[in-house]
Amino acid sequence: MSNKKALLVIIISLLCLFLTACSQGDSPESASDQDESNQENVTEDKEKSDESPRDNKSDKETKNQPEKDDKKNNNSSDDSSEEQDDSSEKQKIEDDGSTEERLLPVGTLSHGDNGEKVSMMQEALNRLGYSLTVDGDLGWTTVWAIKDFQAQVSALKIDGIYGEGTREYIQKAIDGELEIDPGTGLEKNNDTKEKQDNNENNSNIVSNPSSILALVNKNNQLPADYVPGNLVNPNVRFPFTEDLPKKQMRQVAANALENMFNAGDKAGVDLFAQSGYRSYDRQEAIFAANAREHGREAANQFSAQAGESEHQTGLTMDVTSADINYRLNTKFANTDEGQWVKQHASEYGFIIRYPKGKTSITGYQYEPWHLRYVGKKAAKYIDSNNTTLEQYLGNQ
Repeated sequence: MSNKKALLVIIISLLCLFLTACSQGDSPESASDQDESNQENVTEDKEKSDESPRDNKSDKETKNQPEKDDKKNNNSSDDSSEEQDDSSEKQKIEDDGSTEERLLPVGTLSHGDNGEKVSMMQEALNRLGYSLTVDGDLGWTTVWAIKDFQAQVSALKIDGIYGEGTREYIQKAIDGELEIDPGTGLEKNNDTKEKQDNNENNSNIVSNPSSILALVNKNNQLPADYVPGNLVNPNVRFPFTEDLPKKQMRQVAANALENMFNAGDKAGVDLFAQSGYRSYDRQEAIFAANAREHGREAANQFSAQAGESEHQTGLTMDVTSADINYRLNTKFANTDEGQWVKQHASEYGFIIRYPKGKTSITGYQYEPWHLRYVGKKAAKYIDSNNTTLEQYLGNQ
């Protein structure tokens, strides 16, 4: 029994040793495997870590490069698009009439008008080949250009007035839809020429040239040899010092002019006399010079022919102001002197011979500077009734 126990103890001890050995053997192998596995994992992770930034950067560069290029291309496209849009916008502005509005004013303009709209119209006519001074003053030269243009368009009336119809055809000419040859319109217009010839052939010779109510216009001519009597130099201001014939007036008109200037001085306005008497020969030379420079038709719009000028009567004086540099233009009407003359000239026997809006009656357009002596009675009637010498005398 004791031997059996001893054998059992030995077996148990051997079994314990075997189990212990097995347990220790498994542990190192397992640890080694774990370390190797961990090492592999670390290596793999390191490799991934080493490779990942490169790969990611490469991928990112590869991925972003087209985006950058695309962005660059898109910017280029946008710039081009913006330029195209700008071009389109400019074209749109031109097409929708904004440019037209800048070049061609809306409304009606006639002789005597002035301002920005007149300048715009003058610029437009110059684009067609006319040579107008862009001064915003619708004077005789601009009237002639308008008439010359109108004479080349059968649908327009030749009246020298800028209106809707004239504006429409000027725009067509600017757009190349209408051919205009500046300076030839009036010469080619048979109706205008025929009318001019008829007026010249039917002109009457004034039978009473010395009368203070003598009617002188395109249909009533003074005799070529008529020289008024009692011509004197009125004691008034002139913008020149030379003793020229154009200082002269008939005594009766000179006295009235002196009274008017004295009254103006008391009212605080500074009037200047610019041009009075002109002989038949002098007027003939003036018209001939204007005709050579501008053509006969053009000259006839702003310069009277010999015998048709009121200056030959000795009853007329053109007045002006220092505010407009002593010039004779419609701006005179806007000066203090011009406004005073309009209100008080008739009190001294003078009328504004060619009032605004009476062109169809007088044959001349607005001249606020041109004063004609007709006596106080006739002057006050003509002024208060807003009429003309033609109407006063019953000759329309």
